[in-house]
Amino acid sequence: MATVDELCRSYLDLKWHFNPSDASLAGAVAHDARLGTFDPESMRAHLAAFRSIAGAVEELDPPALGDEIDRTALLDDVRTLLFRFEHERPHVRNPSFWLTHLFEGVYALLARPGELADRAPAALERLKAAPAFLDVARHTLREPPAIFVDAALAALGGGGELLAQAAGTFGNAAPALASEINEAAKRALEALARYGRALGGEILPSDDPHAFAVGEEQFERRLHHEHALRGGAPELWRYGMHLVEETEAAVAEAARVVDPTRGWREVVERLLEEGATGDVLGAYREEVARARRFIEEQGIAALPDVPLDVVPTPPFLTSLVPFAAYSQPPVEIGGPGLFYVTVPNGSALVAGAHCVHQIPSLAAHEAFPGHHLQMASAQQLASEVRRHLWTPVTVEGWALYGETLMHEAGYFRTPETRLFHLVNLLWRAARIVIDVGLHTRGVAPTEAVDQLMASMPMERRSAEAEVRRYCAMPTYQLSYAVGRREILALRDACRGREGARFSAPRFHAELLSYGGLPVSLARWGMGLDE
Repeated sequence: MATVDELCRSYLDLKWHFNPSDASLAGAVAHDARLGTFDPESMRAHLAAFRSIAGAVEELDPPALGDEIDRTALLDDVRTLLFRFEHERPHVRNPSFWLTHLFEGVYALLARPGELADRAPAALERLKAAPAFLDVARHTLREPPAIFVDAALAALGGGGELLAQAAGTFGNAAPALASEINEAAKRALEALARYGRALGGEILPSDDPHAFAVGEEQFERRLHHEHALRGGAPELWRYGMHLVEETEAAVAEAARVVDPTRGWREVVERLLEEGATGDVLGAYREEVARARRFIEEQGIAALPDVPLDVVPTPPFLTSLVPFAAYSQPPVEIGGPGLFYVTVPNGSALVAGAHCVHQIPSLAAHEAFPGHHLQMASAQQLASEVRRHLWTPVTVEGWALYGETLMHEAGYFRTPETRLFHLVNLLWRAARIVIDVGLHTRGVAPTEAVDQLMASMPMERRSAEAEVRRYCAMPTYQLSYAVGRREILALRDACRGREGARFSAPRFHAELLSYGGLPVSLARWGMGLDE
C-alpha cells in the first residue's frame, strides 16, 4: 500500500496539472509552459481525478500517529478543493479566478531565481495561450456577483502592466524570441481588453446582492475541513465581538499613553500622517534585519537559512496589497522568500503612505518571527504533507501570534509602535465579525464597509477593497485572530502540562515541526488533544 507521502506526491501532481500557475509558484518547472483548463468538460475530468485520490487517502491505514496526522491533513486538503469547485465554483462565478491564474502564471516565471533566458520559452507559451484562455473564461462565467466583477475590473490595469513588463524583460533576456514575445504580449493585452469589455456588458452579473455569500453550510465545511476548527460560525462570531470590545479598550488605554488629551481614533489618525519618507524599501529592510537580530538574541525560535528579499509589490497585486505582503520561496527548487512593499512608482513615497509606527508590526508579521520564519522552516521538513500543505488559520495565526510574541518580548520600543500593534489586532478582530456576517448572516458589502470603518480609522476606498477580498475568500479573514487564539491556547496547555519545565523556544520548535498544518492537528500530535 502507498504511504502518505507517496499519495501526497500523487495529489500534488494532479493539483499542479490542474493549476500550472500554482505549480510554477511552487517551482514545479515541468508545468511552466501551460495555463490551466477550466471549461466544464475539463473540470469534470479534474474533479473525478481528485475524488479518486481522496478515496485512496481514505483507505490508508498509517502505522504511526505522525503519519495519521499527515493523512488527515492531506484528506482535508483534497476535500476542501473538491468542495470549493463543486459548491463555490469560482471558475463559473468569479472573473478574478481567471485573471489571478494568468497573472500569477506569468509573474511566477518573472520572480523565480535563475536565468530569465531559460524561462523565456515558457513565458512565450503562456502569453500565446492567454487569448484562448480568456475566451474560455468569457464563455464559462455565469452571473458573477457584482462585487466580484468590480474586483476583476480593478485588477485589469495592474495585470496589463505585468504582461507588458514580462514582454520587455523576457524579450531583453532572449533576443532571439523578442519578436515572438512582443507579438504574443500584444495579443494577450488585446484579449485582456476584450475580457474587460465583456465584464462591462456581455457577462451579466447576478441580480442577487448576496450572491457572493457561500452560506453557513459551506462556511462550516471550510471551518471543519480546511482549518480543522471545532467551533462553528455562531461561536466564532461571538468570539469576534468579544475580541473587538476587549481590544478596543486596550487600544484606548495605549492611546492615552501617547496623548491623554485625545480619543484613540484621533491619536491614531494623527500618527498615521507620520509616514516613512525617502528610501521606503530601505526602511523595511532595516526593520526586517532588526527583527531577525532580536529573534536570534532572545532565542525565540531557530532561524532558517533561507534569504528574504524586500521588493516592490508586483503591479497586478497592488490593488490587493495596500502596504505589505509575503510570498514564500518555491518549495520544489528553493530560493528567497519575498517581502512585498507597495511603493507608488517603485521608489519613494509621500509622507503618510507607510506609517513609521506600523513598520515594526509589519516586519514581525511578514518576516520574523512571522511568515518567512514559519514557511521557510516548513520547507526544510521531511514530510511532503508538511512541506506543501497549510491552512491560513495556522499560517496567518502564527504571523499574528508572532506580533504578540514580539510585544511580549519588548520588541516594540515606543508607545506609538505598541499602540499600532494593538490597532492591528483590532483590525483582525473586526475581520472575524465581518467574515462571518458576510457569508452566513446576510450582511451586505456596503454594510460590511461601514462596519469596518466604524471599527478602524480607514478610508472608504481602502475599506471597499478589503471587503471585496472578504467576499471572495470566505473564512480566510477570520483566520488571523482565530489562529492566534488557537496557538495561545496551545501554548497555555503546554505550559500547564510542563510547569516550570516549559520552554518557549522548545514549544515553538515543536509547533513549527508541523509546518502549516491545522493547530488542532499539532495539539493532537503533542498529546494535548482534549
